[in-house]
Amino acid sequence: MTALVIVASTSSPPTSGAASVLEYVERHRTLYIVRQLLWTVPSVFLMVVFLALAVALRFRSRGLAAAGGLVAVTSWAVSLAWPTTGDGSLAMVLLADRYADVSTAVDRAPFVAGAELLIALNDVPAVIGVLQTLGILLISLLMLRGPFASGVAWLGVATGATGVIAEVLRPVLGGAYAIYGVLLFGWLAWIAGALWRHAAAVAPDHP
Repeated sequence: MTALVIVASTSSPPTSGAASVLEYVERHRTLYIVRQLLWTVPSVFLMVVFLALAVALRFRSRGLAAAGGLVAVTSWAVSLAWPTTGDGSLAMVLLADRYADVSTAVDRAPFVAGAELLIALNDVPAVIGVLQTLGILLISLLMLRGPFASGVAWLGVATGATGVIAEVLRPVLGGAYAIYGVLLFGWLAWIAGALWRHAAAVAPDHP
């Protein structure tokens, strides 16, 4: 949620023109790094959440729980190795530093080319993103069988289905892509409470 607030309240980097992007990153270095970390670090927590859900749901359907958990956990793990975040790339910071260290067009050309590649990767609907949303959808469909409330399960289904469409159409959605982000953070907040209550309910009583 912090990431959405910062993205909404600060100036976004240019979406085209490698030189413009590099100059923006150099001028807003700290803000740019914070934005990238806020989109990257949550992947670690999402891996934990989906692993916990797969374990909690394993008695409803071991096959579906394993499939949904594997797709979700693996896709969020792989996203940590993907060079872009959807909002930019940490690698762009290094390119911006090198770009600023030289002054001629010839010397800057390799860094501009590298930035162009990152911009292109950032705009391509990544298979990783589609798999992430597919994992949400599979887990949520299994949640409809219990033991979680139907509301959080249906919100997960809506989030997963919306996410699949949003990831496939990301290059043309523009700001509308944020709808999926809002749904995702809302579902995760609800899931956190649901997992806490579920853990308390199944925990053995201690004398």
